Amino acid sequence: MPTRRSNAPLSLVIGGAARASDGDLAAGLVAGEEWAISESWRRFAPMVLMTAERVLGSKSEAEDVAQEVFCRVFQRAKTLRRFESFRSFVYSFAVRLLRAELRRRKRRRWLSFFGASPPDAVDLRSADLESRDLLRRFKVLLDRLGPRDRLVFVLRSMDEMTVDEIAEAMNLSSSTVKRAMTHASDRLARWVDADPELAAMAKGRPWGS
Repeated sequence: MPTRRSNAPLSLVIGGAARASDGDLAAGLVAGEEWAISESWRRFAPMVLMTAERVLGSKSEAEDVAQEVFCRVFQRAKTLRRFESFRSFVYSFAVRLLRAELRRRKRRRWLSFFGASPPDAVDLRSADLESRDLLRRFKVLLDRLGPRDRLVFVLRSMDEMTVDEIAEAMNLSSSTVKRAMTHASDRLARWVDADPELAAMAKGRPWGS
């Protein structure tokens, strides 16, 4: 059953958009309020951009994903049934697009005979030479994870989302998310331990589920 829309006077929220709840923001978007479109981008774009860059390792590709995410959010806003779940609604589009991109990359690697094509760009200009090398090596390990496990790992360990939030965004059960996190963490731990320099960088990092 659809959640009843907020009774907030939407046309009066323009000056206080930043104080509007996620539910009021979703209601405004469904109602076609201009303030809701700009506030949706302001509030959630940084979250989507950060997650996409962590998953893909490329700032420019993350920006492309964010643009597509919000195009879909604005087009499908009227399908949202629980306005208070607007944040998860936005994340769900990001997750779907990122999973599709990771699968596309995996197919491309197979078709290019296991890495004959140039590696994906990584924007690490702010790090020193040694850190850039270590981060590139860690990204190679992340690339070895399957799309689902990689997304779960990034959302849980880097974005600090809860298991329930990840389950809702990825349309998975909580138990499946926990299993994916355990699987990803165990594999990464083994791979990192095999590289002494990466192991030193990761020492003490809480990668459990």
